[in-house]
Amino acid sequence: MRAQFVLSEIGVGLRRNLTMTFAVIVSVALSLALFGGSLLMRQQVSTMKGYWYDKVNVSIFLCGKNDVSSDPACAKGAATEDQKKQIKSDLSKMDLVEKVQFETADEAYKHYKEQFGGTPVAGSVTADQMQESFRIKLKDPTKYKVISSAFADRAGVQSVQDQRSTLEGLFNLLNGMNYAALGVMLLMLIVALMLIVNTVRVSAFSRRRETGIMRLVGASSFYIQMPFIMEAAFAGLLGAGFACVLLVCGQYFLVNNWLVHHVTVIQFIGWDAVLAKLPLVLAIGLLMPAVAAFAALRKYLKV
Repeated sequence: MRAQFVLSEIGVGLRRNLTMTFAVIVSVALSLALFGGSLLMRQQVSTMKGYWYDKVNVSIFLCGKNDVSSDPACAKGAATEDQKKQIKSDLSKMDLVEKVQFETADEAYKHYKEQFGGTPVAGSVTADQMQESFRIKLKDPTKYKVISSAFADRAGVQSVQDQRSTLEGLFNLLNGMNYAALGVMLLMLIVALMLIVNTVRVSAFSRRRETGIMRLVGASSFYIQMPFIMEAAFAGLLGAGFACVLLVCGQYFLVNNWLVHHVTVIQFIGWDAVLAKLPLVLAIGLLMPAVAAFAALRKYLKV
């Protein structure tokens, strides 16, 4: 097959269907940008889970003197020294517990002042209103329910709280956004495939005389179909290239130059994660239109 002839046919096809080709490039670019963004979002959520789950603790809050009359769980009275020693002893014997730290009411009040000292509500809380607690670091944060079932109903224990549960809402929101992006990506992908098929049909119809002559002189089906397939692949590759540019710009401008400086509590993924996704985006952008064009040609180009 002469490469010059194939390249010339590709140029002719792209010029004849310039508007539809542009639409294919834009739709492929948007769908693949959403695809790459969804993959990065999923990796970001996994990174955040690993980062935060490694830092969260399980807290066993003990009954204080102020809780006896206000909380049914503390109806038997405030936690005694013997109860505190027994809880600490039982925690130290559990294999899943990595570290146990006892926090007094004064220490809890100090931490509260450090965290909320500049807010209007800081002055409404006093040291005697704070609770004593055990801060437990687990080897596997997902096994919080073992601690809860073992200590929630004990005398002197007001409640057992897993800090991990406070993060679930955020992770569920991020996962929901990721699924929404995947849904939009699938819709855009369907649109792109329909545009590719229609573009190939129009291109094949506009060159039906040339393909008829080639068929009469004995050209093979592959030889006739190759320019159409390469046109679609070239348009898809351009769209994938624009998608890669969008992903790189998103990482540089949105993440590195804005989010990193304004959202300091999140560990964002780096360039290695973004660059690892670009070859996949380019491969899909090249192969997807080529396969769609090949399938369309078998139906609409009778050779």
